Amino acid sequence: MTTMNRRELGRTDGPLEDELEDAVDRIVSEGVQRLHRSWREVLTTGFIAGIEVAMGLLAYLAIRNVTHSAMVASLGFSIGFIALLLGRSELFTEGFLVPVTTVVAKRARVGQLFKLWSGTLVANLAGGWVLMWLIMLAFPDLHHVTVESAVHYATAPLSGRTFALAVLGGAAITLMTRMQHGTDSTPAMIAAAVAGAFLLAGLELFHSILDSLLIFGALVTGKAPITYLDWAQWFGYTLLGNVLGGFILITLLRLVRSHERLAEERASVRAGTPTPD
Repeated sequence: MTTMNRRELGRTDGPLEDELEDAVDRIVSEGVQRLHRSWREVLTTGFIAGIEVAMGLLAYLAIRNVTHSAMVASLGFSIGFIALLLGRSELFTEGFLVPVTTVVAKRARVGQLFKLWSGTLVANLAGGWVLMWLIMLAFPDLHHVTVESAVHYATAPLSGRTFALAVLGGAAITLMTRMQHGTDSTPAMIAAAVAGAFLLAGLELFHSILDSLLIFGALVTGKAPITYLDWAQWFGYTLLGNVLGGFILITLLRLVRSHERLAEERASVRAGTPTPD
């Protein structure tokens, strides 16, 4: 089946199947808006996302405190991902598929991508720290399970296993993003958020933002046998693993799959279609 055959048989005149054409259009359209945010918008959106993820962690800790099961508690954590979805906020590790695709399509610049990444990362951590401080203050009964969960991550030395957990963590959340952009059905998007929460929290994959907030909560209690230096060492290799997992295992393959459609986007930019500032 040639590209011309697919153009003639499909609903659209693009080089991909109709569903993929729609998905790429949604990704680029959203990415243009996200990458052209001001610093104020990037930081406030990221800060709110940190708060929303921490609310999901509150549900996770409350359920795990009773059930002692990370898999069961992950259903509670899905509240955080659903809030991110419906509230249109920005989590750092969601910033691979959509922004990178937009930059490859020449609808935004590399500098804008790094602005989004750096601002969102810092704001996620700041917003999450604030809410974890409030949660630990409000729910002293959750201190023990928070410390127990945090120590599991913060004391994990760099090894083949722990780095693989970080790579899988980045792949899992980018897969969630890919699923959500493959449909315009809100229930389907929510189902993808629940699935992503199960993979990350239920299987205790290493996630640079989610698990950092657990560690922050434990540090706030003053009862954890860990320090911010322990967190920084863990955070460094986990962040790298998340980026590699999200970019190489998911985003890069989507770019290869959609290269003809993205080439058309680049051609339209060269032809004079304006890119927003």
